[in-house]
Amino acid sequence: MTNKITNFWRSIKFWFALKRGNNSLANQILKAIENSGAKLSPLEKLYQDKLKFQESLNDKDREISNLSKHLKKAVDKLDELELKIDFDEPVIRRLDDYILTPEPKFIEFVTKTFQLIEKDESLWQCTGIDERIFDDFESSLAEYIKSELERIPEKKRPSELEEAIKDMQLLKGNTDPDYGFKLTPHVYMMKHFPDHVYSSYLAWFLIYKSGLLPTKLNILDIGAGPGTVAYGLALFLQSSSGFFPTPPMHICYYSLEKQAQFQYRGLQFWRQYIEEQRMPTNLYFRFDTTDILKYNEQSKVLPKSFFDFIVISHCLFRDSEENKKSCEVYRKIFQESLISGGYVVLIVQVNSFFGFHEMQPKEDISLERKLVEKLVEELDLKLEWFKYITSTGIRESKKDFLKYANEHLPPQKFMTPLKRKYLKLNYNSNYGLDDYIILAKR
Repeated sequence: MTNKITNFWRSIKFWFALKRGNNSLANQILKAIENSGAKLSPLEKLYQDKLKFQESLNDKDREISNLSKHLKKAVDKLDELELKIDFDEPVIRRLDDYILTPEPKFIEFVTKTFQLIEKDESLWQCTGIDERIFDDFESSLAEYIKSELERIPEKKRPSELEEAIKDMQLLKGNTDPDYGFKLTPHVYMMKHFPDHVYSSYLAWFLIYKSGLLPTKLNILDIGAGPGTVAYGLALFLQSSSGFFPTPPMHICYYSLEKQAQFQYRGLQFWRQYIEEQRMPTNLYFRFDTTDILKYNEQSKVLPKSFFDFIVISHCLFRDSEENKKSCEVYRKIFQESLISGGYVVLIVQVNSFFGFHEMQPKEDISLERKLVEKLVEELDLKLEWFKYITSTGIRESKKDFLKYANEHLPPQKFMTPLKRKYLKLNYNSNYGLDDYIILAKR
């Protein structure tokens, strides 16, 4: 009994230490909890993961420092030997051991399974899905959300859901929600998460198809939510099983997100679902709970020249002033934290994309390209390629979309009952896409 009371007070002290920003005391208390053999709370496990990831980053920094010293010695030795180098000859780096070589049979499988049809040079229609992967993912997600909502007392649940639902409905008016309500992560994971993971899956497929997906990669996800980008990559790697021998993947995923509840729920579900899958993947998380609009003011420091991919998925602000300020932060992050030769991936919903310019989506390829190039230029980037992936095969709004979706698009079999019960929807949900996927470099 004494041990239980002691561990309880340690957990309370740990929580207060974190709340006050006293990381040194929090570290001491966590070590004492670990040494006692007590079961860690979800918050303590999350903090433990953060410390492990920080240690991993520190090891990488030391490794880079040692390699830099060895490189300098090698360069100095070359200078001493007065070797002549012909700079007109191209320098060739072998990437065979680092890049996943695109497998034609797997590309054909994804193309057929997702029913990808190239409509023109930038527009692809997608009306299919890999049911083997997404049904398992969706059913597990629905079960997780249901169990979490049922923990909330029935008297409180409706009002707390209503707050979050009203906040999320601001998206329909081209306004940025607050995302700060207690059940916002749950509502988001019912309404938008499956579609956004679906979109992220296809973004990683396009990168893989282009021969740009390494086996060891560091990803920065800005405005990460519950880790949508990581889930899309994980499901993509799952679906490749059996098509080619996948080498062990080593992925460092850095979540930059304003709302800690999004990060917590995303990691909680990851542990319940993704970590149970048989995948040759070592994925390490780091969570930075930061308001991107105050990033510089808070003196946050991301690792320098560290990330192979920086992803901004559905996180370009609709408010003009916030958009301007966020772009300044994005440019700084790209400049300081992207490795030489690294990539930026932008995933932007079509109405947001045209809404920045107070336009409705149009079937105008030349205008579309100009707007994409303008966006990329504003971020001090160079365009590699872009694709607009849509379920309808057109850029403009589809009349009677619900009827079209029920007839042509993959159903959300497990999420629909939850949406009917908790979100009061009176129609079935289907997987749908209307996103620009843009690849750029510095």
